[in-house]
Amino acid sequence: MGSPGQGPSRGRPAGTPRRPPGRVPLVGLVGPIGCGKSVVAARLAEQGAVVIDADLVTRELMAPGHPLTDTIVAQFGPEFVRADGSLDRGALGRLVFSRPDRLAELEALVHPFARERILHLIEEARRAHPAVVVLEAIKLIEAGYGPMCDEVWLVTCEPPAQLARLLARGLTSAEARQRVQAQLRQAGPWQAAAARVIRTDGSLDDTRLAVDQALGELTGPNRRINRRRHPAGRK
Repeated sequence: MGSPGQGPSRGRPAGTPRRPPGRVPLVGLVGPIGCGKSVVAARLAEQGAVVIDADLVTRELMAPGHPLTDTIVAQFGPEFVRADGSLDRGALGRLVFSRPDRLAELEALVHPFARERILHLIEEARRAHPAVVVLEAIKLIEAGYGPMCDEVWLVTCEPPAQLARLLARGLTSAEARQRVQAQLRQAGPWQAAAARVIRTDGSLDDTRLAVDQALGELTGPNRRINRRRHPAGRK
């Protein structure tokens, strides 16, 4: 699990200019499921950012034989293990998204492992001096990453577009609505922390243009960092 551009990190294509030595800005990317965070992250990577995907980090930490996997199985039961030894993330997701208490239980197990790995990846990425490092994390605020970010960007869209995208992923209508509902309590902290809001209701070109404009303001010759107060999160 390794270097920027592989595994849970991606970005800075060959030939992209490096940022001069100095502190590299960290952008936290957050927003509801199905609202286009991956599209925004992909555009940032195309423009020279190193993107660290917290969900991919978690997936790697849940590999067969990893201590986190063993801890989850011990807590939730062997019925969530597939024949090959991997976690049945689908079955586990159906459980925790229907039971807020079990979701909180799972997050408490995952957080220490994920945080250690993510902090390592951020420092590793900064040593390459890209234009910007991006942390894409659904629990960005609750997990306490917000205060370490120079800016938090909130990616959002209207509910009909969000639901349509979730259905296109293969979720049932009930599953999609369940997952949207599970994130509603995070909307307030996201909005309070967001320095910029990237809307994805328009065309793909519109979204890319909005990302390019925000990135230019943050890293260009006349760069301007929009700082916001961050709600307290878990450390």
